[in-house]
Amino acid sequence: MRNHLLGASSFAVLCVAMVLASGSAFADSAVDGEKLLQDNCSRCHAIGKTGESPLPIAPRFRDVMRIYGAESLEEALGEGLVTGHADMPEFVFPPDQVGAIVAYLHTLEVAE
Repeated sequence: MRNHLLGASSFAVLCVAMVLASGSAFADSAVDGEKLLQDNCSRCHAIGKTGESPLPIAPRFRDVMRIYGAESLEEALGEGLVTGHADMPEFVFPPDQVGAIVAYLHTLEVAE
């Protein structure tokens, strides 16, 4: 019985370590996503929890998250994000970058 308890205790410690590591990986991913959006989108859009878009007609990402949510944009980010106006370039991100961007966008869903 003693070995069984040690096994359960070790398993619990392992589970806690995995949760903490995944939380850290998610945070790192969100930081990477914010950097990608800063590099590609912030010229026109407000990408953060505060502030206005430099281009007044460009929606603030926190408003977009309130309407659509991060998960609903995942496919568009990977297959090509296009809009109805010619000034916005088409963006296609590889899967690892899509994951990072979505992780960051989740941080905006609770903004304002």
